[in-house]
Amino acid sequence: MRAWNGATLKALFVPGCLLLAAAIFLAHSGVMTLATPALSFLYYSVTLGGLALSWRFHSSRAFYAVAVLILARWTIASFSSLAAGPSTSFAWHAAALLVPLDFVLIAFMQEQGFALPSMTPVALFLFVQTVVTWVISRAQASPFASPPAHPAAATAALPAIAWLFFGLAVALLLLQFFLTRKPTDSALLWSLCAFFLSLRFTASGRISITYSIAAALILATSIIENSYLLAYHDELTTLPARRAYNEALPRLQHPFSIAAVDIDHFKRFNDTHGHDTGDQVLRLVASQLARVTGGGEAYRCGGEEFAILFPGKITAQVLDHLEQLRAAIEGTEFHVRHIDRRQMPRGPDRRVESARRRGHKGRNIRELTRTSPESALSVTVSIGVASSSSDQNTADQVMQAADQALYRAKDNGRNRVESASTVRRRTKAKKEGIA
Repeated sequence: MRAWNGATLKALFVPGCLLLAAAIFLAHSGVMTLATPALSFLYYSVTLGGLALSWRFHSSRAFYAVAVLILARWTIASFSSLAAGPSTSFAWHAAALLVPLDFVLIAFMQEQGFALPSMTPVALFLFVQTVVTWVISRAQASPFASPPAHPAAATAALPAIAWLFFGLAVALLLLQFFLTRKPTDSALLWSLCAFFLSLRFTASGRISITYSIAAALILATSIIENSYLLAYHDELTTLPARRAYNEALPRLQHPFSIAAVDIDHFKRFNDTHGHDTGDQVLRLVASQLARVTGGGEAYRCGGEEFAILFPGKITAQVLDHLEQLRAAIEGTEFHVRHIDRRQMPRGPDRRVESARRRGHKGRNIRELTRTSPESALSVTVSIGVASSSSDQNTADQVMQAADQALYRAKDNGRNRVESASTVRRRTKAKKEGIA
Protein backbone atom coordinates (compact mmCIF):
# COMPACT_ATOMS: atom_id res chain seq x y z
CA MET A 1 0.00 0.00 0.00
CA ARG A 2 1.30 3.44 -0.83
CA ALA A 3 2.89 5.23 2.15
CA TRP A 4 2.18 8.81 1.07
CA ASN A 5 -1.55 8.69 0.32
CA GLY A 6 -4.16 11.14 1.51
CA ALA A 7 -5.47 9.03 4.38
CA THR A 8 -1.98 8.43 5.76
CA LEU A 9 -1.04 12.11 5.59
CA LYS A 10 -4.29 13.05 7.30
CA ALA A 11 -3.63 10.53 10.08
CA LEU A 12 -0.10 11.91 10.47
CA PHE A 13 -0.95 15.62 10.65
CA VAL A 14 -4.47 15.60 12.16
CA PRO A 15 -4.98 16.43 14.96
CA GLY A 16 -1.42 16.45 16.42
CA CYS A 17 0.24 18.85 14.00
CA LEU A 18 -2.78 21.17 14.05
CA LEU A 19 -2.73 21.33 17.85
CA LEU A 20 0.98 22.09 17.85
CA ALA A 21 0.49 24.82 15.22
CA ALA A 22 -2.28 26.32 17.37
CA ALA A 23 0.05 26.29 20.40
CA ILE A 24 2.78 28.06 18.40
CA PHE A 25 0.32 30.74 17.33
CA LEU A 26 -1.04 31.27 20.85
CA ALA A 27 2.41 31.30 22.43
CA HIS A 28 3.99 33.88 20.12
CA SER A 29 1.15 36.00 18.73
CA GLY A 30 0.17 37.71 21.96
CA VAL A 31 -3.45 36.60 21.57
CA MET A 32 -3.36 34.46 24.72
CA THR A 33 -3.68 36.63 27.84
CA LEU A 34 -4.07 33.97 30.55
CA ALA A 35 -1.89 34.46 33.58
CA THR A 36 0.70 31.85 34.56
CA PRO A 37 -1.43 30.45 37.45
CA ALA A 38 -4.35 29.94 35.05
CA LEU A 39 -2.06 28.22 32.55
CA SER A 40 -0.70 26.00 35.33
CA PHE A 41 -4.25 25.01 36.31
CA LEU A 42 -5.02 24.23 32.65
CA TYR A 43 -1.83 22.16 32.41
CA TYR A 44 -2.74 20.00 35.41
CA SER A 45 -6.31 19.63 34.16
CA VAL A 46 -5.12 18.41 30.74
CA THR A 47 -2.52 16.00 32.15
CA LEU A 48 -4.89 14.52 34.72
CA GLY A 49 -7.58 14.27 32.05
CA GLY A 50 -5.11 12.49 29.77
CA LEU A 51 -4.25 10.00 32.49
CA ALA A 52 -7.95 9.39 33.20
CA LEU A 53 -8.81 8.90 29.53
CA SER A 54 -5.86 6.56 29.06
CA TRP A 55 -6.93 4.48 32.04
CA ARG A 56 -10.58 4.39 30.98
CA PHE A 57 -9.81 3.30 27.41
CA HIS A 58 -6.97 0.92 28.41
CA SER A 59 -4.38 2.90 26.43
CA SER A 60 -1.24 2.06 28.38
CA ARG A 61 1.15 3.69 25.90
CA ALA A 62 -0.59 7.08 26.09
CA PHE A 63 -0.72 6.75 29.88
CA TYR A 64 3.04 6.16 30.12
CA ALA A 65 3.77 9.04 27.72
CA VAL A 66 1.70 11.51 29.76
CA ALA A 67 3.40 10.23 32.92
CA VAL A 68 6.82 10.85 31.36
CA LEU A 69 5.83 14.45 30.53
CA ILE A 70 4.58 15.03 34.08
CA LEU A 71 7.74 13.65 35.67
CA ALA A 72 10.01 15.66 33.35
CA ARG A 73 8.25 18.98 33.93
CA TRP A 74 7.91 18.36 37.67
CA THR A 75 11.63 17.62 38.00
CA ILE A 76 12.68 20.71 36.03
CA ALA A 77 10.22 22.96 37.90
CA SER A 78 11.37 21.62 41.28
CA PHE A 79 15.00 22.53 40.73
CA SER A 80 14.21 25.77 38.92
CA SER A 81 12.43 26.95 42.05
CA LEU A 82 15.64 26.43 44.02
CA ALA A 83 17.48 28.97 41.83
CA ALA A 84 20.39 26.55 41.68
CA GLY A 85 22.06 26.88 38.31
CA PRO A 86 23.90 23.55 38.06
CA SER A 87 20.92 21.63 39.46
CA THR A 88 18.53 23.26 37.02
CA SER A 89 20.94 22.65 34.18
CA PHE A 90 21.30 18.94 34.85
CA ALA A 91 17.56 18.36 35.31
CA TRP A 92 16.88 20.28 32.10
CA HIS A 93 19.51 18.43 30.07
CA ALA A 94 18.50 15.05 31.52
CA ALA A 95 14.91 15.66 30.40
CA ALA A 96 16.15 16.57 26.91
CA LEU A 97 17.91 13.20 26.68
CA LEU A 98 15.57 10.89 28.57
CA VAL A 99 12.16 11.98 27.24
CA PRO A 100 13.02 11.17 23.57
CA LEU A 101 14.42 7.82 24.71
CA ASP A 102 11.27 7.07 26.72
CA PHE A 103 8.97 8.05 23.85
CA VAL A 104 10.78 5.75 21.42
CA LEU A 105 10.56 2.85 23.89
CA ILE A 106 6.85 3.56 24.42
CA ALA A 107 6.25 3.71 20.65
CA PHE A 108 7.65 0.21 20.13
CA MET A 109 5.75 -1.25 23.09
CA GLN A 110 2.62 -3.32 22.66
CA GLU A 111 -0.60 -2.20 24.32
CA GLN A 112 -0.65 -4.33 27.46
CA GLY A 113 -3.40 -2.74 29.51
CA PHE A 114 -2.92 -2.01 33.18
CA ALA A 115 -2.25 -5.42 34.66
CA LEU A 116 0.25 -5.27 37.52
CA PRO A 117 2.84 -7.62 35.90
CA SER A 118 3.02 -5.44 32.76
CA MET A 119 3.01 -2.10 34.59
CA THR A 120 5.68 -2.95 37.16
CA PRO A 121 8.74 -2.93 34.83
CA VAL A 122 7.72 0.37 33.22
CA ALA A 123 6.97 2.01 36.57
CA LEU A 124 10.29 0.80 37.95
CA PHE A 125 12.16 2.10 34.90
CA LEU A 126 10.62 5.59 35.20
CA PHE A 127 11.14 5.60 38.97
CA VAL A 128 14.87 4.84 38.60
CA GLN A 129 15.22 7.59 35.96
CA THR A 130 13.57 10.15 38.22
CA VAL A 131 15.53 9.18 41.31
CA VAL A 132 18.89 9.26 39.51
CA THR A 133 18.09 12.68 38.03
CA TRP A 134 17.08 14.01 41.44
CA VAL A 135 20.17 12.64 43.18
CA ILE A 136 22.62 14.09 40.65
CA SER A 137 20.76 17.39 40.48
CA ARG A 138 20.82 17.66 44.25
CA ALA A 139 24.55 17.11 44.18
CA GLN A 140 24.78 19.88 41.55
CA ALA A 141 26.94 17.64 39.37
CA SER A 142 26.10 18.57 35.80
CA PRO A 143 28.47 16.98 33.25
CA PHE A 144 27.14 19.27 30.50
CA ALA A 145 27.86 22.80 31.61
CA SER A 146 29.71 24.90 34.16
CA PRO A 147 27.64 26.75 36.80
CA PRO A 148 25.89 29.70 35.14
CA ALA A 149 25.56 33.15 36.63
CA HIS A 150 21.76 33.06 36.47
CA PRO A 151 19.27 30.12 36.49
CA ALA A 152 17.86 31.19 33.11
CA ALA A 153 21.32 30.85 31.59
CA ALA A 154 21.29 27.17 32.49
CA THR A 155 18.63 26.68 29.82
CA ALA A 156 19.97 29.00 27.17
CA ALA A 157 20.56 26.35 24.51
CA LEU A 158 20.18 22.63 24.15
CA PRO A 159 23.46 20.72 23.71
CA ALA A 160 24.25 19.00 20.44
CA ILE A 161 23.70 15.54 21.94
CA ALA A 162 20.16 16.53 22.94
CA TRP A 163 19.39 17.58 19.38
CA LEU A 164 20.89 14.32 18.15
CA PHE A 165 18.63 12.33 20.47
CA PHE A 166 15.66 14.39 19.38
CA GLY A 167 16.40 13.89 15.67
CA LEU A 168 16.84 10.14 16.04
CA ALA A 169 13.66 9.90 18.09
CA VAL A 170 11.66 11.82 15.48
CA ALA A 171 12.97 9.52 12.72
CA LEU A 172 12.09 6.38 14.69
CA LEU A 173 8.65 7.67 15.66
CA LEU A 174 7.93 8.57 12.05
CA LEU A 175 9.01 5.09 10.95
CA GLN A 176 6.82 3.48 13.59
CA PHE A 177 3.83 5.55 12.46
CA PHE A 178 4.20 4.44 8.83
CA LEU A 179 4.40 0.83 10.03
CA THR A 180 1.22 1.05 12.13
CA ARG A 181 -0.76 4.14 11.00
CA LYS A 182 -2.05 4.41 14.57
CA PRO A 183 -3.09 7.72 16.18
CA THR A 184 -0.98 7.04 19.28
CA ASP A 185 2.22 6.83 17.21
CA SER A 186 1.42 10.10 15.44
CA ALA A 187 0.63 11.70 18.80
CA LEU A 188 3.96 10.58 20.28
CA LEU A 189 5.78 12.33 17.43
CA TRP A 190 4.00 15.69 17.75
CA SER A 191 3.91 15.55 21.54
CA LEU A 192 7.70 15.13 21.59
CA CYS A 193 8.06 18.15 19.30
CA ALA A 194 5.86 20.21 21.63
CA PHE A 195 7.88 19.06 24.64
CA PHE A 196 11.15 20.10 23.00
CA LEU A 197 9.70 23.53 22.30
CA SER A 198 8.74 23.77 25.97
CA LEU A 199 12.39 23.05 26.84
CA ARG A 200 13.61 25.59 24.31
CA PHE A 201 11.52 28.34 25.94
CA THR A 202 11.98 27.28 29.58
CA ALA A 203 13.25 30.76 30.44
CA SER A 204 9.85 32.15 29.37
CA GLY A 205 7.45 30.46 31.75
CA ARG A 206 4.17 31.23 29.95
CA ILE A 207 5.44 30.07 26.55
CA SER A 208 6.99 26.91 28.03
CA ILE A 209 3.84 25.88 29.85
CA THR A 210 1.77 26.54 26.72
CA TYR A 211 3.85 23.98 24.85
CA SER A 212 3.61 21.58 27.81
CA ILE A 213 -0.18 21.85 27.64
CA ALA A 214 -0.04 21.14 23.90
CA ALA A 215 2.16 18.07 24.44
CA ALA A 216 -0.29 16.55 26.94
CA LEU A 217 -3.36 17.59 24.90
CA ILE A 218 -2.01 15.90 21.76
CA LEU A 219 -1.71 12.60 23.65
CA ALA A 220 -5.19 12.99 25.18
CA THR A 221 -6.84 13.64 21.81
CA SER A 222 -5.08 10.61 20.32
CA ILE A 223 -7.06 8.41 22.71
CA ILE A 224 -10.31 9.87 21.40
CA GLU A 225 -9.11 9.50 17.81
CA ASN A 226 -8.11 5.89 18.42
CA SER A 227 -11.51 5.11 19.94
CA TYR A 228 -13.19 6.60 16.87
CA LEU A 229 -11.07 4.47 14.55
CA LEU A 230 -11.88 1.31 16.52
CA ALA A 231 -15.58 2.12 16.25
CA TYR A 232 -15.67 3.13 12.58
CA HIS A 233 -12.70 1.36 10.95
CA ASP A 234 -11.85 -2.28 10.60
CA GLU A 235 -8.58 -2.91 12.44
CA LEU A 236 -7.43 -5.76 10.18
CA THR A 237 -7.98 -4.12 6.78
CA THR A 238 -8.06 -0.41 7.85
CA LEU A 239 -11.18 0.06 5.69
CA PRO A 240 -14.26 1.78 7.14
CA ALA A 241 -16.26 -0.80 9.11
CA ARG A 242 -19.92 -1.83 9.24
CA ARG A 243 -20.92 1.05 11.52
CA ALA A 244 -19.49 3.61 9.09
CA TYR A 245 -21.27 1.79 6.23
CA ASN A 246 -24.64 1.84 8.02
CA GLU A 247 -24.28 5.56 8.68
CA ALA A 248 -23.29 6.30 5.09
CA LEU A 249 -26.30 4.53 3.55
CA PRO A 250 -29.00 7.02 4.72
CA ARG A 251 -26.94 9.93 3.34
CA LEU A 252 -27.09 8.58 -0.23
CA GLN A 253 -29.30 10.51 -2.62
CA HIS A 254 -30.56 9.44 -6.05
CA PRO A 255 -28.72 8.56 -8.20
CA PHE A 256 -26.27 6.23 -6.51
CA SER A 257 -24.88 2.72 -6.92
CA ILE A 258 -23.91 0.02 -4.45
CA ALA A 259 -21.53 -2.85 -5.25
CA ALA A 260 -21.43 -5.98 -3.09
CA VAL A 261 -18.04 -7.75 -3.15
CA ASP A 262 -17.25 -11.23 -1.86
CA ILE A 263 -13.95 -13.16 -1.90
CA ASP A 264 -14.27 -16.41 -3.82
CA HIS A 265 -13.64 -19.62 -1.85
CA PHE A 266 -12.51 -17.70 1.21
CA LYS A 267 -13.52 -20.48 3.60
CA ARG A 268 -11.28 -22.86 1.68
CA PHE A 269 -8.35 -20.48 2.13
CA ASN A 270 -8.87 -20.65 5.88
CA ASP A 271 -9.42 -24.40 5.99
CA THR A 272 -6.45 -25.22 3.74
CA HIS A 273 -3.85 -22.66 4.78
CA GLY A 274 -4.95 -21.40 8.20
CA HIS A 275 -6.50 -18.21 9.49
CA ASP A 276 -3.24 -16.25 9.29
CA THR A 277 -3.26 -16.74 5.53
CA GLY A 278 -6.94 -15.82 5.47
CA ASP A 279 -6.11 -12.54 7.18
CA GLN A 280 -3.42 -11.85 4.59
CA VAL A 281 -5.94 -12.45 1.81
CA LEU A 282 -8.38 -10.02 3.44
CA ARG A 283 -5.69 -7.35 3.66
CA LEU A 284 -4.63 -7.94 0.04
CA VAL A 285 -8.20 -7.56 -1.26
CA ALA A 286 -8.85 -4.56 1.00
CA SER A 287 -5.74 -2.78 -0.29
CA GLN A 288 -7.11 -3.07 -3.84
CA LEU A 289 -10.62 -2.04 -2.80
CA ALA A 290 -9.22 1.08 -1.14
CA ARG A 291 -7.88 2.13 -4.58
CA VAL A 292 -11.19 1.69 -6.42
CA THR A 293 -11.71 4.41 -9.01
CA GLY A 294 -14.89 6.16 -10.12
CA GLY A 295 -15.47 7.96 -6.82
CA GLY A 296 -16.24 4.77 -4.91
CA GLU A 297 -15.74 4.29 -1.16
CA ALA A 298 -15.05 0.74 0.06
CA TYR A 299 -16.26 -0.73 3.38
CA ARG A 300 -15.74 -4.03 5.12
CA CYS A 301 -19.16 -5.29 6.18
CA GLY A 302 -17.97 -8.47 7.91
CA GLY A 303 -16.03 -11.65 7.22
CA GLU A 304 -15.07 -11.75 3.54
CA GLU A 305 -17.91 -9.40 2.57
CA PHE A 306 -17.24 -5.85 1.35
CA ALA A 307 -19.33 -3.07 -0.16
CA ILE A 308 -18.53 -0.08 -2.37
CA LEU A 309 -20.72 3.03 -2.47
CA PHE A 310 -20.79 5.24 -5.59
CA PRO A 311 -22.68 8.48 -4.83
CA GLY A 312 -24.06 10.22 -7.90
CA LYS A 313 -23.28 7.31 -10.24
CA ILE A 314 -25.47 4.83 -12.11
CA THR A 315 -24.54 1.28 -13.06
CA ALA A 316 -23.30 2.16 -16.54
CA GLN A 317 -20.85 4.64 -15.03
CA VAL A 318 -19.30 2.21 -12.52
CA LEU A 319 -19.16 -1.09 -14.42
CA ASP A 320 -15.80 -0.35 -16.05
CA HIS A 321 -14.30 0.68 -12.69
CA LEU A 322 -15.56 -2.50 -11.05
CA GLU A 323 -14.21 -4.63 -13.88
CA GLN A 324 -10.81 -2.96 -13.50
CA LEU A 325 -10.96 -3.69 -9.77
CA ARG A 326 -11.83 -7.34 -10.35
CA ALA A 327 -8.99 -7.73 -12.86
CA ALA A 328 -6.50 -6.01 -10.52
CA ILE A 329 -7.34 -8.42 -7.69
CA GLU A 330 -7.14 -11.43 -10.02
CA GLY A 331 -3.79 -10.23 -11.35
CA THR A 332 -2.25 -9.86 -7.90
CA GLU A 333 -0.36 -13.06 -7.14
CA PHE A 334 -0.48 -14.10 -3.52
CA HIS A 335 2.37 -16.19 -2.09
CA VAL A 336 1.96 -18.42 0.93
CA ARG A 337 5.17 -18.90 2.88
CA HIS A 338 4.11 -22.15 4.47
CA ILE A 339 1.18 -24.48 4.71
CA ASP A 340 -0.56 -24.45 8.09
CA ARG A 341 -0.66 -28.12 9.05
CA ARG A 342 -2.54 -27.47 12.29
CA GLN A 343 -5.78 -28.03 10.41
CA MET A 344 -4.78 -31.65 9.74
CA PRO A 345 -6.16 -34.15 12.27
CA ARG A 346 -3.70 -36.37 14.09
CA GLY A 347 -3.75 -40.13 14.53
CA PRO A 348 -5.59 -42.57 12.22
CA ASP A 349 -7.99 -39.86 11.02
CA ARG A 350 -5.09 -37.99 9.49
CA ARG A 351 -4.65 -40.62 6.78
CA VAL A 352 -8.37 -40.47 6.01
CA GLU A 353 -8.23 -36.67 5.76
CA SER A 354 -5.16 -36.88 3.52
CA ALA A 355 -6.91 -39.30 1.22
CA ARG A 356 -9.95 -37.05 1.08
CA ARG A 357 -7.77 -34.05 0.20
CA ARG A 358 -5.99 -36.05 -2.51
CA GLY A 359 -9.36 -36.91 -4.00
CA HIS A 360 -10.06 -33.22 -4.49
CA LYS A 361 -6.53 -32.21 -5.40
CA GLY A 362 -7.30 -31.29 -8.98
CA ARG A 363 -10.24 -29.12 -8.02
CA ASN A 364 -8.28 -27.41 -5.26
CA ILE A 365 -5.46 -26.58 -7.67
CA ARG A 366 -7.80 -25.20 -10.31
CA GLU A 367 -9.65 -23.00 -7.83
CA LEU A 368 -6.81 -21.81 -5.63
CA THR A 369 -3.60 -21.82 -7.68
CA ARG A 370 -2.31 -20.68 -11.00
CA THR A 371 1.44 -21.14 -11.24
CA SER A 372 2.82 -23.05 -8.29
CA PRO A 373 0.44 -25.23 -6.19
CA GLU A 374 2.95 -25.05 -3.36
CA SER A 375 3.08 -21.29 -2.83
CA ALA A 376 1.32 -19.09 -5.41
CA LEU A 377 -2.42 -18.57 -5.00
CA SER A 378 -4.84 -16.67 -7.17
CA VAL A 379 -7.32 -14.55 -5.23
CA THR A 380 -10.52 -13.59 -7.04
CA VAL A 381 -13.72 -11.79 -6.10
CA SER A 382 -17.31 -11.82 -7.28
CA ILE A 383 -19.12 -8.49 -7.56
CA GLY A 384 -22.78 -7.55 -7.80
CA VAL A 385 -23.86 -3.97 -8.48
CA ALA A 386 -27.19 -2.17 -8.45
CA SER A 387 -28.30 1.44 -8.81
CA SER A 388 -31.16 3.52 -7.54
CA SER A 389 -34.11 3.99 -9.88
CA SER A 390 -37.71 5.08 -9.87
CA ASP A 391 -38.90 1.70 -8.57
CA GLN A 392 -36.02 1.15 -6.11
CA ASN A 393 -34.76 4.37 -4.62
CA THR A 394 -33.93 3.45 -1.02
CA ALA A 395 -30.50 2.26 0.03
CA ASP A 396 -31.92 -0.97 1.46
CA GLN A 397 -33.63 -1.83 -1.82
CA VAL A 398 -30.51 -1.13 -3.86
CA MET A 399 -28.39 -3.12 -1.42
CA GLN A 400 -30.72 -6.14 -1.72
CA ALA A 401 -30.56 -5.91 -5.51
CA ALA A 402 -26.74 -5.77 -5.35
CA ASP A 403 -26.72 -8.87 -3.12
CA GLN A 404 -28.91 -10.74 -5.61
CA ALA A 405 -26.57 -9.74 -8.43
CA LEU A 406 -23.65 -11.02 -6.32
CA TYR A 407 -25.36 -14.40 -5.91
CA ARG A 408 -25.78 -14.62 -9.69
CA ALA A 409 -22.09 -13.83 -10.16
CA LYS A 410 -21.23 -16.76 -7.91
CA ASP A 411 -23.74 -19.07 -9.61
CA ASN A 412 -22.33 -18.15 -13.02
CA GLY A 413 -18.80 -19.25 -12.14
CA ARG A 414 -17.44 -16.55 -9.80
CA ASN A 415 -14.67 -14.03 -10.61
CA ARG A 416 -17.09 -11.80 -12.51
CA VAL A 417 -19.20 -8.65 -12.25
CA GLU A 418 -22.99 -8.91 -12.50
CA SER A 419 -25.41 -5.99 -12.49
CA ALA A 420 -29.02 -5.89 -11.34
CA SER A 421 -29.92 -3.68 -14.31
CA THR A 422 -29.27 -6.59 -16.70
CA VAL A 423 -31.97 -8.67 -15.02
CA ARG A 424 -34.38 -5.74 -14.99
CA ARG A 425 -33.88 -5.27 -18.74
CA ARG A 426 -34.44 -8.99 -19.36
CA THR A 427 -37.59 -8.98 -17.22
CA LYS A 428 -38.92 -5.89 -19.00
CA ALA A 429 -38.21 -7.41 -22.43
CA LYS A 430 -39.94 -10.67 -21.42
CA LYS A 431 -43.04 -8.79 -20.26
CA GLU A 432 -43.17 -6.78 -23.49
CA GLY A 433 -42.81 -9.99 -25.50
CA ILE A 434 -45.70 -11.60 -23.65
CA ALA A 435 -47.83 -8.53 -24.15
